[in-house]
Amino acid sequence: MKMWPIVLLGEDITLRPARLRDRAKWNHVRAENKDWLAPWEATLPQLPHDSPAYRDHTARPSYYEMVRMLNREARADRSYSFLIWHGANLVGQVTMGGVMYGALRGAHIGYWIDKNFANRGFTTQAVKLVSGFGFSALALHRIEINVRPENGASCRVAEKAGFISEGQRKAFLHIDGAWRDHICFVKNNELIQ
Repeated sequence: MKMWPIVLLGEDITLRPARLRDRAKWNHVRAENKDWLAPWEATLPQLPHDSPAYRDHTARPSYYEMVRMLNREARADRSYSFLIWHGANLVGQVTMGGVMYGALRGAHIGYWIDKNFANRGFTTQAVKLVSGFGFSALALHRIEINVRPENGASCRVAEKAGFISEGQRKAFLHIDGAWRDHICFVKNNELIQ
């Protein structure tokens, strides 16, 4: 089923794919929130230069490269990424990635919010919209959110969106320069048997 691009509408927010013309707003919000987001941002571990898996990952993709990659992944049904808008304000991003079909039928969700719009329920709304899309349009069975235990606000988002803690994963993701423990929150689609 080819459905991309799509827009998801919430009470106070709109989720839509990043567009090339969103570049200036994206760059402004990301620059303004650099320090706010740094403790929670994924980083890439250093590998020995002679490792077969070594690739130079020091350069991040340009905004245009990112948009093209996100759209390619969505058209391939592997990952769906949306910018979170409150009116004309870009306030964050939510991504449902790692989409797997077959016997697993699962995915994981990640998100970030502009510090100026935090604690207003926008992230929780975004998670509910994206997980609803995953359960209804994609017929997924299980969606995970993995959060650093120190990120209480993000843990509350997962809980308010109806996700249940399954426990801790040791050294699960490389975040802010090191392998970090995460709490795994899960929501299952009760309609899929």
